[in-house]
Amino acid sequence: MDMDDLAWQASNYRGLSPRTVRLLLEHGHLDLVAQVAVDRGEWFCAKGAVEGLCQAGDFGRALAVMEPFVGTGWRAALYAKAEILLRAGRRSGEVLDLVRPEDSGRASMAECRDFAEVLGKAGRVDEAIDLLVPHLDKSRLLSVLVDITDGQGRDERVLELIAPLADRARQACGEEHRDYAFSDAQELQARVLERAGRADEAVRILGQDIAGRRFLAQNTLIAYAELLARHGRLDELRELVGNQDEHTVLDIYAGALRRHGRVEEAEAVMRDALAADDWVGYRAWLSWMLLAEGRLDDAIVVAEPGFGWYDCSNLLAPLVHPLLDRPEELLYLVEHPRVVPHHGHEEFQHWWRAWALAGLGRVDEAITIASLDRPWTDPRLVKADLLKRAGRLDAAADELRALGTIKAREELCEILVLQGRADEAIAVHPTVAEQRAAEPKPKSVPLGNNGYSLEPPF
Repeated sequence: MDMDDLAWQASNYRGLSPRTVRLLLEHGHLDLVAQVAVDRGEWFCAKGAVEGLCQAGDFGRALAVMEPFVGTGWRAALYAKAEILLRAGRRSGEVLDLVRPEDSGRASMAECRDFAEVLGKAGRVDEAIDLLVPHLDKSRLLSVLVDITDGQGRDERVLELIAPLADRARQACGEEHRDYAFSDAQELQARVLERAGRADEAVRILGQDIAGRRFLAQNTLIAYAELLARHGRLDELRELVGNQDEHTVLDIYAGALRRHGRVEEAEAVMRDALAADDWVGYRAWLSWMLLAEGRLDDAIVVAEPGFGWYDCSNLLAPLVHPLLDRPEELLYLVEHPRVVPHHGHEEFQHWWRAWALAGLGRVDEAITIASLDRPWTDPRLVKADLLKRAGRLDAAADELRALGTIKAREELCEILVLQGRADEAIAVHPTVAEQRAAEPKPKSVPLGNNGYSLEPPF
């Protein structure tokens, strides 16, 4: 193994994928996962094995699994080793020396963030704060400060550090060229006040900012609405809905009503909004709530006008996904007379119907339907997936063996695990080298003087 292979695995979820590793661990194969990690240089196996071994208190073996990865010099492995040592109770100074940046003043944002997190886990919270303070003007490091100090008794100091940044965010609202570097400072200030037991103060300060429209990002408005909802301040939340962008906060209000047992009121609020403004977001939330309440027919009626819209605005998919493990209801949905083809993506509707039929044991029908429109997928992979869905694991395995591609072998591995043949599953799974060799090579294209492609996509 080397750093390049490990980085490729981590960024592409290759080698044995996290899902496959979880499946192996769920079936009791911790020892096998640990062995595969070392023998094949499988990063996700190493991570899964280390977590399982640490939970079992076997820190020595966890270190042995991680050591070959550490030997490559890859920083992610060094941090993983540091965490094992901390969980084993080793002295923090020894651990921190493993991952300490050579020059904290020149450390990258990622190095500062990662090292601060390790300092926090080692109980050296003040050092972590001191490390981050010079860099709080960089994106996302303020949220790291808030995260690592949670429950550490440092809320007052954190509030002192956040206060001037929150003020800068307020002032930026009135500037022609706004600086968005601190756009999350106000909501983070409210979050720290809330966890410090000062929720009323958090509501007051953030509420003044919202009322005066002194905030930079929509997320700040959402954070305020959620703060009110968490503390049951529904009257103030209703008033907020009337004074701010309803598209942003109405679903938070309706959700709070539902959580307080006021389901009929939540439904009425959303239906009234929908009558006044036929916005897809209202339809999406209301249909989701009706489905969650077991009212599939009502959910279909609400969502049906959006079944033919494009992509993320299409309202069929949000109803389908909660029903993927409920084949009878899924089939009822996709065969419902009000369901129209998924505009521009009819193949998904065919696949959903096939998935439902397979779940009901009607595999031959499912295979016929699934073959209609999935041009990017080998039909034998589709057939194997449907056979697996129907519980016909031997038939699915036969299809995948006959196909023999990299993807087929990855799928076959999971089926063999389900069949209790974990050793065979590992043997059939492609190595990292095989996976990388099978990756399509990027096609070179001519570039213009500006560095952009002269051929589409530009």
